[in-house]
Amino acid sequence: MTASATIDPRAVIDNAIKGISHIATLPEITLKIIELVEDPTSTAQDLHTVIANDPALCSRILKVVNSAFYGLPRQIGSINRAIVLLGLNAVKNIAIAASLTKLFRGGELCPRFSARELWIHCMATAAGSKLICDQLKLGLPDEAFLAGLIHDIGIMVEMQAMRDKLLKVFEETKFTSKGEPTTDMRAAEIKIIGADHTGFGAALCEAWKFPKNFSQVAGYHHDPLQLPAGSRMLTSIVCVADRMAAQLNYGFRGDLPTTEISPAICDELNMSQPQLQAIQ
Repeated sequence: MTASATIDPRAVIDNAIKGISHIATLPEITLKIIELVEDPTSTAQDLHTVIANDPALCSRILKVVNSAFYGLPRQIGSINRAIVLLGLNAVKNIAIAASLTKLFRGGELCPRFSARELWIHCMATAAGSKLICDQLKLGLPDEAFLAGLIHDIGIMVEMQAMRDKLLKVFEETKFTSKGEPTTDMRAAEIKIIGADHTGFGAALCEAWKFPKNFSQVAGYHHDPLQLPAGSRMLTSIVCVADRMAAQLNYGFRGDLPTTEISPAICDELNMSQPQLQAIQ
């Protein structure tokens, strides 16, 4: 009898999140930053007071603000100036992204999956998500980048909490010699584990108290149109970027039997084919 026939998916997901809590907990300073930024009365000075106590995070923020990602005309050496230039939300996203690397560990599970290949795919999806925002002038480029980074984090929950079962998932999923899946990995997850990575990812975002739209990205990036109208934009952006990253062979793509980008999702973003091609 399969796992899906005997176990409640919610119970499977809850147990997995509890099981990895000792290794998948965001640092205290990151949680403080999230809480502070979500408070509408907070100021840049409040954020500076928190970040100033973490030299490693200060260094990371200065590295990012001075990178080609932002393309500023001169180097920024002051963390206070960096916060003002980036904005509170961008700094929050940098802090979260820095913390995520702790979860993306575990080496190679099997020839078809490694944490490094998934990280490459997530980074490519993050970059694509930002490019979509920039091309379509949607705003939210930093939020889109982080959303792309976390979209498949549920797979790492499975790797950390149920490594043997995830290995069986990859044994069940069939691949071509180029690593392209020919069967549905998510169906194998449900059969063997009792839930798929979208459920685990959404639950981890909730446990980390991320904004709701990040939980939606993790939970619905395979089909954003399942979300209510008005709540689909960020998830649709990531859905498109996810498939573009797979088309271009950036890292792991085992959960995408097809990389076709739905015209309905492009319509949701008011994205034309020339715009899509320019982003690719």
